[in-house]
Amino acid sequence: MPPIHALAGVAAVSLGMVLTPGPNMLYLVSRSLTQGRRAGLTSLAGVVLGFLAYLTATALGLSAVFTLVPGAYLTVKLAGACYLGWMAWQALRPGGTSPFAPRELPRHSDLRLFAMGLTTCLLNPKIAIMYLSLLPQFTAPSRGHLLEQNLLLGLVQVVVGSCVNGMFVLAAGAIAAFLGRRPGWLKVQRWVMGTVLGGLAVRLATDSARPTPA
Repeated sequence: MPPIHALAGVAAVSLGMVLTPGPNMLYLVSRSLTQGRRAGLTSLAGVVLGFLAYLTATALGLSAVFTLVPGAYLTVKLAGACYLGWMAWQALRPGGTSPFAPRELPRHSDLRLFAMGLTTCLLNPKIAIMYLSLLPQFTAPSRGHLLEQNLLLGLVQVVVGSCVNGMFVLAAGAIAAFLGRRPGWLKVQRWVMGTVLGGLAVRLATDSARPTPA
């Protein structure tokens, strides 16, 4: 059983990551604004399944594979950095948009929404790096079975991520209306988002840390 400070540490990191604009937030907010809260919550269900898929893979030893094959880990890391950099450019470039700005998206069925939420999560580099690099730092053989520790710590992230993303889905309309009446705030939000994403891209690309076996 992980100690309380380990659970609290994972919760704090999870909160910081989910509050940083990323693929999941961008997709869920855009979908909620376009197709309503039901669509956003359906998409969120797919995102949660993606969380659980990453958690299961990590608990079963996927991080050990990346430890044994450094080239594979480097590829995933650089791909994630490039993706974050592209998202930063989309926000900062002239004519860039905020996730809370009105836009048109095609309406999809519940099954398609669920599948798109799942795909967005599975391609989210923040989640991959977190599960592969962070969770093992909070585990130790002396605290019990590593599989149980990873599952419990990962479930903390799932709960935090699900709750915060759910709040963004439910509040997307109100936030968009607030920012829509204040164009200056919308521009500031876009620049803050782009700067944070750009910083994450640089940090991820230059980080020399390596995953440790679970």
